[in-house]
Amino acid sequence: MTISGYGSWPTPVTSELVVTAAVRLGEVRPDGAPGAVDTGVIWAEGRAAEGGRIQLVRRSDDGTRTDLLPDGANARTAVHEYGGGAWWLHDGSPGVLWYVEWSDQRLYRLDRSAGAAAPVALTPEPAVPRGDRYADGHVAPDGSWLVAVREHHPAEHAPAADVVNELVRLDARTPSAPEVLVSGPDFVAAPRISADGGTLAWLSWDHPSMPWDDVVLTVRDLESGLDTVIAGGPGESVTEPQWQPDGSLTFVSDRSGWWNLYRWTPGHDIEALIRIDAEIGVPGWALGGSRYTLLDDGRVVFARSSQGFDALAVREVDGTVTELDTPFSVVGSVRADGPHAVVCVAGSPTAEPGVHRVVPAPATAGEPGAAGVQVLRAPRDLGLDPESISVPEPIQFLSQDVEGGPRTGYALYYPPAGTGTAPEGELPPLLVVIHGGPTGAAAPVLSVGVQYWTSRGIGVVDVDYGGSTGYGREYREQLKGAWGVVDVADCLAAARTLAETGRADPDRLAIRGGSAGGFTTLAALARDDTPFSAGADHFGVADLAALAADTHKFESRYLDGLVGPYPEAADVYAERSPLTHVQKFSTPLIVLQGDEDAIVPPNQSEMIVDALRRRGVPVAYLLFSGEQHGFRKAENIRRALDAELAFYARVFGFDLPPAEGIAPVEIENL
Repeated sequence: MTISGYGSWPTPVTSELVVTAAVRLGEVRPDGAPGAVDTGVIWAEGRAAEGGRIQLVRRSDDGTRTDLLPDGANARTAVHEYGGGAWWLHDGSPGVLWYVEWSDQRLYRLDRSAGAAAPVALTPEPAVPRGDRYADGHVAPDGSWLVAVREHHPAEHAPAADVVNELVRLDARTPSAPEVLVSGPDFVAAPRISADGGTLAWLSWDHPSMPWDDVVLTVRDLESGLDTVIAGGPGESVTEPQWQPDGSLTFVSDRSGWWNLYRWTPGHDIEALIRIDAEIGVPGWALGGSRYTLLDDGRVVFARSSQGFDALAVREVDGTVTELDTPFSVVGSVRADGPHAVVCVAGSPTAEPGVHRVVPAPATAGEPGAAGVQVLRAPRDLGLDPESISVPEPIQFLSQDVEGGPRTGYALYYPPAGTGTAPEGELPPLLVVIHGGPTGAAAPVLSVGVQYWTSRGIGVVDVDYGGSTGYGREYREQLKGAWGVVDVADCLAAARTLAETGRADPDRLAIRGGSAGGFTTLAALARDDTPFSAGADHFGVADLAALAADTHKFESRYLDGLVGPYPEAADVYAERSPLTHVQKFSTPLIVLQGDEDAIVPPNQSEMIVDALRRRGVPVAYLLFSGEQHGFRKAENIRRALDAELAFYARVFGFDLPPAEGIAPVEIENL
């Protein structure tokens, strides 16, 4: 038995393993009209080894897999900068798919039935490069036209106020000039055409609301042009409208305090289909999501989140709701596949996400909750000993609200788990992880990026601070006007709780986060009482006022709700900004940033790095070429991870494994 200190355990989980054959699975859709001979499933794969590009992959019923897009093509949209809904199919158009190409943001039609035919651009070439961006489309029942979101940028670096979001109609078969159907709201999403082609439904919201705040669901009679508001408005978030064959419209709303499922039928009151104290919906950072679907027999199969964990469940025709017996803890892109099954992207604490077909057994044909699961796209075989995988443990801890009163915080704790043995009496370092958003959530699914730390003997706690989703609207709104206060309090409380209970070394507590999590990281370090002795800021916010003046349209008024309206609340912006309190910084910090980030521009990182340099605080800065908001290229993912490990090793005083050949990172002032 070899004794080695926490942090320096030998591990097979290297940065090379993190990226080798790594894919980021996106949306999945069944391919083939009901009764068709050639059926299959198509999903999106973001491939780190190919520069992060998104390929569309089709699996036939016989298991054969085929890449559908030409070499170099990338099905990714820049609408809202976060994208989503970049491709879609139509039951009545076998062999055809529509997708948005990342390089020019034009909409393309690919007809696979025409042999090796090249994709055809349906939208005009914009006057400005990537000036017109498309997403979240839906094809009319007869296959002749489609409707999509268009985001128009009049100049290459147009101010947020000049960007226009609209719904447009296009010919689905040949190039055409877009016809504007809906314009006026600041944002539009989820255009959906009814089964008879006569009615259009869509979502809309206006500044300063975000899609998890106040969203309106509208339907339009396409013959008369009459619009009717169905649901939503102040205090209600609506998402995922879906037309059903009987002419009813289902949608997810948080009018009860939880994102649950409802149905509207013309001429009738809205009916609650599913009422549970759990979240079916998720925050609308990306377009095109699907957390529920109706089967032909009237049952609803849906994903729900409770206490940080997802599960698949089924609502029977009589209204009974039963969770299905599956291993999944994270579920997305739930879609009907034939009359009795669904396909989804799902993972568990011991398996990365894969593509699965799930057949829920009818309640009358077996035990309630029974389900058959078929793996269509297996997660990677990482070759890890199951005993070496750190499984998340949900924890609760006592924190404080904005007034200093008691409140409960939530997190997922991953204990060190690996092949090493630490000296007797030594406690492990702890890495406090802050998710982005800040309206996001920790994901209890096997992440090699988390195991990279835990397998070396470093504990990880992923904090679902007040403002996170998955705990209802009331918990989500605890961050209203309190960003930089409630989130920081929860991160400090989580770290201190684990240290006080003997699960972490109080002298080796680190904090890391990206984007909004980077802001919380910096805010937690800009304090006299910070418990952290190291920090990692991935493209985080240092100056709130600068962010309010220089960010993209989607989030250009987000801070109104999180901090206050600007410039009226300029004093609050200054008080909450980590840059204002740089004199309180003494903790070594590593900063990682992409040079093409339009969401949190590089100047945010450069401001904090320059300030710390001047103060003599130990700081390391890595700028990655060709990266946007989050790193997608394999070589950059590897270097970011290894550089951060090298940083902690030097600050905390543990050895790096020589066999991995990790290059040191330059730390100024240390």
